[in-house]
Amino acid sequence: MNHDDAFATLLAGMRPRLHRYCARMTGSTIDGEDVVQETLIKALAVRSSVADTANIEGWLFRVAHNASLDFLRARARTQEIPLSEDMEPGTELPQSDIVAVGFRTFLQLAVLQRCAVILKDVLGHSVEEIAEVADCSVPAAKSALQRGRQRLRELVAQGGDRPGPVPLSDDDHERLRHYVARFQAGDFDAIRRMLADDARLDLVNRLKLQGRKEVDFYFTRYDEAVHWRFAPGAVEGRPAMLVYDARGPMDQPAHFVLLTWREEGVARIRDYLFAPYVMETADWVRLDSIS
Repeated sequence: MNHDDAFATLLAGMRPRLHRYCARMTGSTIDGEDVVQETLIKALAVRSSVADTANIEGWLFRVAHNASLDFLRARARTQEIPLSEDMEPGTELPQSDIVAVGFRTFLQLAVLQRCAVILKDVLGHSVEEIAEVADCSVPAAKSALQRGRQRLRELVAQGGDRPGPVPLSDDDHERLRHYVARFQAGDFDAIRRMLADDARLDLVNRLKLQGRKEVDFYFTRYDEAVHWRFAPGAVEGRPAMLVYDARGPMDQPAHFVLLTWREEGVARIRDYLFAPYVMETADWVRLDSIS
């Protein structure tokens, strides 16, 4: 295996761990995957310059951290909470509970606190590694970890981890139900007629295509896989087809497919078949029964 292949294999193996970090930093399993993609693009662009880096994993998390901050600044979605110097550290949540905390709750922590808790309690990094990723001193990383744990414990106790209502419109719900019903029936000719001429397909972690003719094989592959079951739903309030694997437990989707409409039809399909790790604590809800 040459150097480029080895580096690509390393990145592929790191992708789920990078997503656990980026999703909690951005407060979204979907946005987190976008930031992971940006991280990998940046990593591949400079792979020759990091060939001799002693800690490749730490370097990747540093790239992911900076990409997450860039995303947050561009979105300007939340006002960061400053570190409070008079807050005393308290008893932290057990690690298993921290892993299960919803992504949006992490957004209520200051950036450094968020970084420290995710790296230490979700991914198992040391305080020294936190300091390297966040470009801060070890004492600052340790303080942020203590304060972040305490703040997260308070937020969960206050019910701050509860998901909000699903804001799907009646039109979105009806279009989604129709799409899922056609999908389950294998009526892909009808689905193709629902597509906009310039419809885009993003088979996350695999390929991107555009146009009705280009995405033709995508539906054929699903037609051949008889173990999938489907239900209309929402992920983070976005219309989604939830996909269940009938060969295993049916209490949670195996993955999901995001759908975006314009007036002329389905404009974008984002299928997370090859990125199943995004389901970890994703904010999803099923709207109708499984077909």
